[in-house]
Amino acid sequence: MTAGSALDDLKRQRREWGPWLAVVETVLREAGAPVWDAAVPAVAGPAAVTPDMAATPQLPLPLLAGAAVALPASAVRRFFERLLGVASLGESSKLQTLRGALDADVDALALFTASLSQDGGPVQAAATAFGADAAALQAVTALLSVPFLHACRRRFASSIRESWVQGYCPLCGSWPAFAEVRGIERSRVFRCGRCGGQWHARALCCPYCDMADHDELVRLQPENADIAGASDAIDACNSCRGYLKTFTRLQGCDPGAVMLEDLASVALDIAALDQGYSRPPGAGHALDVRVSDNAATRRFFAWKS
Repeated sequence: MTAGSALDDLKRQRREWGPWLAVVETVLREAGAPVWDAAVPAVAGPAAVTPDMAATPQLPLPLLAGAAVALPASAVRRFFERLLGVASLGESSKLQTLRGALDADVDALALFTASLSQDGGPVQAAATAFGADAAALQAVTALLSVPFLHACRRRFASSIRESWVQGYCPLCGSWPAFAEVRGIERSRVFRCGRCGGQWHARALCCPYCDMADHDELVRLQPENADIAGASDAIDACNSCRGYLKTFTRLQGCDPGAVMLEDLASVALDIAALDQGYSRPPGAGHALDVRVSDNAATRRFFAWKS
């Protein structure tokens, strides 16, 4: 399913989500802007399990781990203000608290870095300073880096080797939004809700704690048709109490539609939470990304010339 059709379906089926879907639509439109493609950093090599990594307890690194990202702070700030403006138009009192941030002296690069790293600390501090609801600001800030991550996926998707079998995204280190069981071969693939990427998933293995004991892994199949389709399920782990939504389909959805498919299946998340399962907070692997304003570099070379 393409992002456009998935978004149209959600608009029809969930009219009450209109204000937030407008925010998501803003992100999807921004994802194709050239400024993000220009900011994609050089990456030393493809993410893969090498013999050295297999011999040590160190986990394989996502492609963006330790990357130096230079991009215009002005572009980040404009996009962030656009997200805040669209979000604050909603009727939700929490989203309306974001209006105060529009007139504040926002360190856009700091929040962009927090978004990339999935670090809630700077966002909490900013919410306190702006008088904004922390959860609302966190939800918007989480989307701030998505266009950049989609640009990284477009550049480096072909560098992801099939040997990558970690539970977290080989590009941005995020936990999967859901798994797809595809085609007649029933190949299992994880999908990332942030960069839209995909990677091979080991069967009968928890992506969060690597539990492979069949007695600890369960599949929950909601009986209510309003909650899930006939082929949708929740794969859960009784060891770490984590869960993952799983969809059986002929082929994978469009990268831009991953966050929409994740949103559309929120009833499965609620069902899993009701059973005492949850998703781990934050990222699956820390990125430790360094973000700087490339405007300073451009000014330096302009002066030198």
